[in-house]
Amino acid sequence: MARTAWSSAFSHTTREADEEGGLSRVLSPCIEWLFADGGRPFSERVHVAAAAGFTRIEFWTVRDRDVTELERAIRKTHVTVTAFVSEPTGQLVDPSTHAEFLAGVERSSALASRLNAKNLIVVSGDARRGIDEKLQHDAIASALRLAAPIASQAGIGLLLEPLNSRVDHQGHYLDSTVEALALIREVNHPAVRLLYDMYHSIVMDEDPGQVLSGAGALVGHVHIADVPGRHEPGTGGVDWTRQLVALGSAGYSGPLGLEYMPSRETESSLTFIREVVEGEEA
Repeated sequence: MARTAWSSAFSHTTREADEEGGLSRVLSPCIEWLFADGGRPFSERVHVAAAAGFTRIEFWTVRDRDVTELERAIRKTHVTVTAFVSEPTGQLVDPSTHAEFLAGVERSSALASRLNAKNLIVVSGDARRGIDEKLQHDAIASALRLAAPIASQAGIGLLLEPLNSRVDHQGHYLDSTVEALALIREVNHPAVRLLYDMYHSIVMDEDPGQVLSGAGALVGHVHIADVPGRHEPGTGGVDWTRQLVALGSAGYSGPLGLEYMPSRETESSLTFIREVVEGEEA
């Protein structure tokens, strides 16, 4: 792969730069899948990721995991946790679940502070059959309005993530980036932003450049994986140079979350995406 305009739009380093100026551009591996080679213990994945040069990691949940050991690994390696899922995930489309969701955001925000995490991921839950879609949309907005100050008080962001309803999450309500951005604009709180998962978006036949046009300031984080298969970039049909340039053109300048299932050993699975973001010859 030849050098591209992407190298000027998104210059990657594996060590963070000038985070205060918002200029940090790093890869953030999801250790649910990456560095899990051979069934490696969860906390050990933190050490291996840090040894590979990563200053950010992310994961889904801490359920059934040794949080004390995880905290120890994070502190020892000085990594930042980009995000993890607020628990319980809740069913934001259903107002009767909001009290439990808000209590979970409060607990998860406190845990995020312990784990040097910046954000909590929240999702809509499955669509409610027979309930008007506007009512479900409004319920999500209401839950986020109530949750935003809870997270914000702890210095934590909330990332609303749409999920594809065609392959991985059939029945999920929020499967549209456009609707997610509309919700974020309605909530209008700086703590609430979009987690744009390019894999989910492309599975839903969205064009990243179109759905994110002018919305970069509302994007708090991005996940990537190739389509089809959800494996590492370079294994599917996504034009990564084009799509990453689209992210930069939309105004996004934050980390790229690597949320893919490696089809081979983790380190070798990283080669392609590193070459793309560094603009090096492949």
